[in-house]
Amino acid sequence: MAKKVTPLTNTQVKQAKPKEKEYNLSDGDGLMLRIKPTGSKLWLFNYYRPFIKKRANISFGTYPETTLAEAREKRAEARKLLASDIDPKEHRDAKEITQKKILSHTFESVAANWYELKAKKVTPDTGGRIWNSIENHLLHDLGKYPISRITAPQVIEVLKPIAIKGSLELVRRLCQRMNEIMNHAVNVGLIHANPLIGIKAAFDTPTGKHMPTLKPEELPELMKALSYASIKIVTRCLIEWQLHTMTRPSEAATAKWSEIDLDNKIWIIPAEKMKMKREHVIPLTDQTLFLLERLKPISGHREYIFPANNDPKKHTNTETANMALKRMGFKNRLVSHGLRALASTTLNEQGFDADVIESALAHVDKNEVRRAYNRAEYLERRRKLMYWWSEHIEQAQTGKVNKSQNLKVVGIHE
Repeated sequence: MAKKVTPLTNTQVKQAKPKEKEYNLSDGDGLMLRIKPTGSKLWLFNYYRPFIKKRANISFGTYPETTLAEAREKRAEARKLLASDIDPKEHRDAKEITQKKILSHTFESVAANWYELKAKKVTPDTGGRIWNSIENHLLHDLGKYPISRITAPQVIEVLKPIAIKGSLELVRRLCQRMNEIMNHAVNVGLIHANPLIGIKAAFDTPTGKHMPTLKPEELPELMKALSYASIKIVTRCLIEWQLHTMTRPSEAATAKWSEIDLDNKIWIIPAEKMKMKREHVIPLTDQTLFLLERLKPISGHREYIFPANNDPKKHTNTETANMALKRMGFKNRLVSHGLRALASTTLNEQGFDADVIESALAHVDKNEVRRAYNRAEYLERRRKLMYWWSEHIEQAQTGKVNKSQNLKVVGIHE
């Protein structure tokens, strides 16, 4: 018959004194208090491990940090696990490992992993803006939090100051990026569901704004201002290059000499630099070739056509053209991206085929068959369009352009 153990009292536990050797006071059902020569007191639970039936101890903490009542609660939990053939020590170790994993997957680390994948789908310039927005507006308040503990109310509080400032478009983008990060966490098994779905509804919807651009008849004004502007030759050529080629600011600023095919008079922009991740071929006109000739002595021996002023081994900043346009007096009237809109409006008004214009602007045709046809057949039509546009810009430099001039239309069937 098993020996009956009298349960411990709080007084016994408190008054237990150290001896020369450590000893145990038993509370029964496997729970005991071990008193060490140093005076420390440790709660232990002694049990038979399931299946292998070997004795093992598991610590329930030290006294008085863990009281007698708390130690008994832990004993009850352990005995319940043993009744289901679960080793309490293995169970606790597994929970600790899980908890460490949860704490190690912070919002910052998950966001960084998400960005590695995102960066492969966007241009370097766009990728840089995306990460900067996360770094500047989210990481300070959310970076160290485990991804599993991020909540909608918490994120809304972080975004409220930005919304109060009126930066609603930024709030919209941050909501979108937060949702993408949380969806990524779901997809890789870090959380079960995205808790941020719908958080954008907590804020006003931003009013859509078109990028400032000029009217077609204002092109001579721009060209005159450009000719008199006190700006570096690289910046001047960059603005003209972007205007002639109808490219986005990042595509123009990062242009490389290796992308230029002078024999075929084309500029081949690789897919990874394009917004739509498709290679874009641009016919070069006499005017754009002249710009390259002007830049050869400056950067012909470098990698980038438009080198940075401080470090010519790098390309010029993608905001260089914007800053120059502001200094030239076009603040709130024209941004560098608006040069594309100026070209599009002019060409559409003059009756050029809309499909050819869209192809020149590197807009993706959603119809795959049509897209393939565009790529194979539109290059020569686009060459005619580009030649007309460059000549039109050249005429604007003399102030001779007017809206009613008689133009040759490049049609779909030419």
